[in-house]
Amino acid sequence: MPGIDECLIEAMALPGARGASLVDWTSGLALGTAGDSPVGDHETTAAETAELARAAAEFDSFAAAGEDPGDEPPVEDLIVTTRAGYHVLRFVETSFDSSVFLHLWLDRDTGNLALARMRLRDLAERLVLG
Repeated sequence: MPGIDECLIEAMALPGARGASLVDWTSGLALGTAGDSPVGDHETTAAETAELARAAAEFDSFAAAGEDPGDEPPVEDLIVTTRAGYHVLRFVETSFDSSVFLHLWLDRDTGNLALARMRLRDLAERLVLG
């Protein structure tokens, strides 16, 4: 089971990967980073993506009707498409408060969005925190 650094290295091995991070969406802090940042600063990127993740995790609109997710966010992942790339945010279930997500920034021309989603799901399930 990979730790944070190993997980980010695996994420960066995906086709078209430009940058990856593990972010705490409650605080907006990056717990680990690899590669580049879209704005040149991983901490700024972490804070900005945490705002998006927090909105998705805390709004009931994203939960299925009648579903009680308990302490888990009601969404599995988010995908933001820009002119030059994709940003995939994958929520990670943890034994504590589940307030972390993996963020992968992919180049739009060379990235494979479907493969990235599958691999991030696998990484999130295997990631060991603590």
